[in-house]
Amino acid sequence: MATGLLQRDISLQRLNTFGLPARAARLAAIETPEQLIALMALSEWRTWPRFILGGGSNLVLTGDFNGLVLHVRIPGRQLIAEDAEAWYVLAGAGENWHNFVIWTLDSGWPGLENLALIPGTVGAAPIQNIGAYGLEMAERFQQLEAVDLDTGESVVFDRAACAFGYRDSRFKGEAAGRYLVTNVTFRLPKCWQPLTRYADVARELEAREISQPTARQIAEAVIAVRSHKLPDPARIGNAGSFFKNPVVDAATFAQLAERYLDIPRYPQLDGTLKLAAGWLIERCGWKGRSLGAAGVYEQQALVLVNRGGARGEEVLRLAQAIQASVRAEFGVELEVEPVVL
Repeated sequence: MATGLLQRDISLQRLNTFGLPARAARLAAIETPEQLIALMALSEWRTWPRFILGGGSNLVLTGDFNGLVLHVRIPGRQLIAEDAEAWYVLAGAGENWHNFVIWTLDSGWPGLENLALIPGTVGAAPIQNIGAYGLEMAERFQQLEAVDLDTGESVVFDRAACAFGYRDSRFKGEAAGRYLVTNVTFRLPKCWQPLTRYADVARELEAREISQPTARQIAEAVIAVRSHKLPDPARIGNAGSFFKNPVVDAATFAQLAERYLDIPRYPQLDGTLKLAAGWLIERCGWKGRSLGAAGVYEQQALVLVNRGGARGEEVLRLAQAIQASVRAEFGVELEVEPVVL
């Protein structure tokens, strides 16, 4: 029975990595697409507000949710095809992302190593188009399958249909909340080339005296860098990088570079330049500071943390204060990366 899937008045505090308190009026753990279809057959389905929850690692809860939380836990991972150019690997949307990355490397299929240790689930990866150290998930994406929550139909989206952008996709825009991802297929190249141009990773490899790294060695370097810079959510509540790195045009950057000679920049193919949000925040003096029980992590200013007992409104108040400081100092707008509910 679909009603047997429903839990009522459920705490979400352990289901978000920030550890923020909130409750859901209803929650259903979805382990198969068939369970979802059964839920959709309930007469109350269209009357409930809905929220799709993966690993809870990119989420700020600001209060209770008087609707239905769909907790995606669909398992499975397998090689489904290969050709002369690539391996095609499918994973269920509920698979832990980092564990999936390590599994692909253990299987001899490189390509995702730069994305090691990113928290969350496989199903959330294309929603956010996760990226790190010179690689975006979109570059390894083949297709995803999802259920349309309006019609119950299964829909396949290729890369073009997903409309990927920087930390963005169609599933964060006009299609937000409409589709529940059930599985994702990745295209992992057989003609693999290491991506080591980011300074932190390059320095870590140099310290290990590795000049021609394997995919596994790159993953280990990425894990070491992330472990040093980013707090473990099991110890300190956080949602990873809290702000997107802002992108500015060349004229704006030229003005900033006149005032700040050491400002980091990452040129983009379209002539714009990506700035380092963490650097901007640190220059404004926020690194290590707190407002109430919400704070800025001492090792990485891009990360906001729960000092203990923080509530969602405290996190947002801190974020808004940081945005105001960066706006006043640099004339640059910082965009919040996590979903705010």
